[in-house]
Amino acid sequence: MLRVLFRLLSSLLVLVLLLAVVGAAVGPLLVDPAPATGETRLQALERPGSRFVRIPVAGTDGLSLHVAERQADAAGPTFVLLHGFTFNLYTWERIMASLAERGRVMAYDQVPYGLSAKPLPGTRESGDPYAKAAALSQLISLLDTLGVEQAYLVGNSSGGTLALEAALAYPDRVRGLILLAPWVNSKRPILPQWLVDLPQMQRLTLLLARTLGTDMPLLDYAYADPGRIDEERRARAAVHQEMANWDAAWAALLARSLTDPVEIRRHLTEIDVPALVITGAEDRIVPPVDSLDAARALPNATYAELPGCGHLPQEECPAAVMDIMDQWLDRLPDTEPNPGLRP
Repeated sequence: MLRVLFRLLSSLLVLVLLLAVVGAAVGPLLVDPAPATGETRLQALERPGSRFVRIPVAGTDGLSLHVAERQADAAGPTFVLLHGFTFNLYTWERIMASLAERGRVMAYDQVPYGLSAKPLPGTRESGDPYAKAAALSQLISLLDTLGVEQAYLVGNSSGGTLALEAALAYPDRVRGLILLAPWVNSKRPILPQWLVDLPQMQRLTLLLARTLGTDMPLLDYAYADPGRIDEERRARAAVHQEMANWDAAWAALLARSLTDPVEIRRHLTEIDVPALVITGAEDRIVPPVDSLDAARALPNATYAELPGCGHLPQEECPAAVMDIMDQWLDRLPDTEPNPGLRP
């Protein structure tokens, strides 16, 4: 009797394992692959305070980038603001006006975030628009299109990564760096291309993109106190949902990130432009110690840590961020103090 019971339990266990394997293989394929519906006409997406700029891309008709600009001091330098992963240009709203007192300020939605273009995988002949090299090329192309010879790059999180990569590749175009919780110590695994290309993995990536882009969980996680997030901020974080194909475009970027390592950490000592590194003491995404390590590795960097702030200090603690930025800019040898901003 015991032998029969053991055989029965063994057979049941094998069946459970087989079902688990089948579920893992088939389950992801149940995710609906049809891209999100939405608006495709740029004129229907226009809103006050921003515009669409088409940048050239070899072998294509270009890409449309959603850009916001502010300028109070025409004689001052240019600041280009680079948002982080899943965010958009509206993450800079609370400091743009203050920073514009010093010169020209530009923020844009990096592809495929916000209201910028959302090309689908396999529809362009000029290479992968979601590769890290493409993001850098798009930044430089935007500067060229808007007539910016040199700028301060202000980057948050992965926007800080992009700013550092630009300073490394195009040092003559970068006047200085202001990095808010820069993402330079990537601890995520890098997967082989064959695994990322599996239909099951593609559907899982699409599911993850929809989760990140619909519920916006990183917005809450990025604040030390999520209670500071008002409904207007939540709505602006989700503007991408107005556009067709946003989920497929996000999934394409996520898939590329699984095979594209972040390697800027080993090049930090080669970047000698003036740099300011700011971190929130309560950052749960990029630990403050990582930002401190980055500042120590950069040859010409100043470090500041803000208590009570999370991963988006420019949103959560804008006055403190501007105070630190003002002090740093005023100390630079090629920057005149702006008496209109200081007591």
